[in-house]
Amino acid sequence: MLEFRGCSNFRQRIALATISGRAIRIDDIRANSETPGLRDFEACFLRLVEKVTNGCVVEISETGTSLHYRPGIICGGSFIQHDCGKTRGIGYFLEPLILISLFGKQALSITLRGVTGGGSDPGVDTWRSVSLPLLRKLTGQSDGWELKVLRRGALPEAGGQVLLQCPIVRSLPACSMTQEGMVKRVRGVAHSMRVSPQVTNRMVDGARGPLNSLLADVFIFTDHMTGPQAGNSPGFGITLVAETTSGCLIGAEAQAEVNPEAPESSRVPELVGLQATQRLLQEISCGGVMDQTHQVLILCVCAMGPAEINECRLGPLTPYAVQMLRHLRDFLDTVFTVKPEQDSSTLFLSCVGAGIKNMFKAVA
Repeated sequence: MLEFRGCSNFRQRIALATISGRAIRIDDIRANSETPGLRDFEACFLRLVEKVTNGCVVEISETGTSLHYRPGIICGGSFIQHDCGKTRGIGYFLEPLILISLFGKQALSITLRGVTGGGSDPGVDTWRSVSLPLLRKLTGQSDGWELKVLRRGALPEAGGQVLLQCPIVRSLPACSMTQEGMVKRVRGVAHSMRVSPQVTNRMVDGARGPLNSLLADVFIFTDHMTGPQAGNSPGFGITLVAETTSGCLIGAEAQAEVNPEAPESSRVPELVGLQATQRLLQEISCGGVMDQTHQVLILCVCAMGPAEINECRLGPLTPYAVQMLRHLRDFLDTVFTVKPEQDSSTLFLSCVGAGIKNMFKAVA
C-alpha cells in the first residue's frame, strides 16, 4: 500500500491507483485547515469512480482527514449519469475519468452535469478542440471519441450537460511527439448564454485584433445558447486553438466573470477575447508540442505506454506536471529522463513505458 499526505493531486492519486491496481492511504487531508477533510468536489469524484468501476472500497475517517482506497475492476459502460456539482468544472473530472476508462471492460458513455466553463478548470471547448484530437493521436484510436455539449452552464449555478464517449484500448502505442512545427492557423469558439448575442461577436473582435497582424488564417466560430440549453447563470467565454505544421495543437481560453465586483478585464467581452489571445501567444512562446494544460496528459500516456522509449518535447513544466512525474514513479515505477535544450528553451522528456495492458479487451 502506498501512503501519501495532504490533499494535493488527489484525483491523480486515485486515477493512478485505479489503473495500477494499487491500494493507497492518504492522511492529513487539510488537517490544519479551518474546515478539515475532503471537499465536496473530491467526494463527488470518488462517487464518479465508483460508478465506472466495480468492487472498489473507499473508507473515510469521521473527520474526513484520512482516506483508504482499494481499487476495483474498471467496467466503463453506457447510460451512466453523474452530477459534478457546482464547485469545480466538468474539466476537473474529465482528465482522470478518460485515463481510467481507457482500460475498462466496455467503452464509456456518460452524461456529466455541472459547470462547462469558468474557474480554474479547462472548459469543455478545450477538451473538444484540443484534448480529444490529442487523445486520438496518442491512443491510436480514431473512432469512438466524442464530447457533445448538450447544455452550457456557467458559475455559480451551473446547469451544463455534456455527453462523453470514450473507447477502450488493448494497450497504448509508443509515443513520440518531438516536432513542434510552426503555427499555420488559429481556430476558436466564442460562446455565450443568457447574455446579448452580440457578446460573442465582440469577443471575436477582441481576439482577432492581435492575431490578424500575425497570421492570415484565423477563424473563430460563435455559439450563443438560449432557453434550457443556456444553463442557470449568465456567462461567456472564448477558446482558441493554434495548429502547427507538424499537427500539434496548442489551446488557450478565457472565461468571463459576470459579477459587478469582478475586474473589468473579466467582464468586458473585447478584453476577454484579448486575454485569450495573450494566453495563446504566451503558450506558443513557451515552446513544446502542447500547452501547459495538457502536459500531464501526455506524461501519463508516455508512462503507461509499451516497454520501449516514449518521448515528448514540452515547455517549462508546471508544478502540477512535476508532481505527476513523482506519482508516475511511485505507482508505475516509471522514471523520466529530462534534458533541457538551450536553443529552443524546451525540455526533452523520455522514459521506458510501464506497458499497461487492458486484460478485458481481446487481441485483434
